[in-house]
Amino acid sequence: MSTASSAASPPTGGSPPEPPAGDPAPAAPRSKRSPVHDRHEAAGARFSEFGGWSMPLEYAGAGVLAEHVAVRTAVGLFDVSHLGKIAVTGSGAADFVNRCLTADLGKITPGQAQYSLLCNDDGGVVDDLIAYLAGPDEVLLIPNAANCAEVASLLAAAAPEGVAVENRHEAYAVFAVQGPHSDEVLEAAGLPTGHAYMSFARAELDGVPLTVCRTGYTGERGYELVVPSEQAGLVWDALVAAGEPYGIQLAGLAARDTLRTEMGYPLHGQDISPDISPVQARLGWAVGWKKDAFFGDAALRAEKEATPNRLLWGLRAVGRGIPRPGMLVRDDEGHEIGSVTSGTFSPTLKTGIALALLDPRFVLGEQVAVDVRRRREAFTIVKPPFVTPGVREP
Repeated sequence: MSTASSAASPPTGGSPPEPPAGDPAPAAPRSKRSPVHDRHEAAGARFSEFGGWSMPLEYAGAGVLAEHVAVRTAVGLFDVSHLGKIAVTGSGAADFVNRCLTADLGKITPGQAQYSLLCNDDGGVVDDLIAYLAGPDEVLLIPNAANCAEVASLLAAAAPEGVAVENRHEAYAVFAVQGPHSDEVLEAAGLPTGHAYMSFARAELDGVPLTVCRTGYTGERGYELVVPSEQAGLVWDALVAAGEPYGIQLAGLAARDTLRTEMGYPLHGQDISPDISPVQARLGWAVGWKKDAFFGDAALRAEKEATPNRLLWGLRAVGRGIPRPGMLVRDDEGHEIGSVTSGTFSPTLKTGIALALLDPRFVLGEQVAVDVRRRREAFTIVKPPFVTPGVREP
């Protein structure tokens, strides 16, 4: 889903070349910061780069496991302001978006949101995102941080006269209140709750206009708030105060990753990418196959009719192995049959879990091996989600 980009790691195995004598070394671009960066610093956050943004990875006094458990059992508060924001407006804006993205926007009505994909000509995924349909002439898109500029550029190049595509990446903050007590927190803050899954409502908090969306990336009941950046601090402080009686826990993007992996939600750049299609990633449900056209439709229709050369499955550890992205998957004779795209320790299940692209000959229930730290660990092929979702609870 609209998702966080993976944390960037420094290269290993060598130093960058020295600049020519007399030329100054190029300055490293500074990561962008959330409008509430100061709140994270005060809370003892440890930061990492996500899609060019410095965002909280985890918080002092809690950590990934505690933050994960809080979201599953009580309520957590995430800052996901690094996610992109693109406004598409003008006469026929919704119809234009529908001709570009995979999902059929005609199946929802104003006030609803939809998970969708922007694909390239080969059927690979340029990005996955959420489209918020305000009306026939207004759509808000929430893409991933690292891909926002590219998505905006591709749409702007295709837009007909009268339709404007505006990159509003830094104009808004996005906060996610996720967990079984998310409704109580929003109600205590005076915000609307109880609307249907994948719908949104306009509201105000102390005079600040915002949008409350029944969406999220954790698998728990929850909401995402789209807030003007200039007033983001006021809204963040109000949510923290409203959540105190319910044990609200600030949660970083490391816990967000373990939560979404337990749900089998894809992460762009790992489980889907320009080289990994929706058909391979089992995201055909997010493709409007009956639509006349969308970006990459010819390639996707051809792949759907044929047999894809790999399919995304879940893997659950039989023993104690903890899988990580890039680890090879093998059959019982040691032949390579695929690789892990996302892998982690599941705090809920207390075992290793993964998403992996596998040879389509391998099916649910079969046992395979993963190369984990020079050992071959046994895993069972399963169908995600790994835990029971609560996201659609009425």
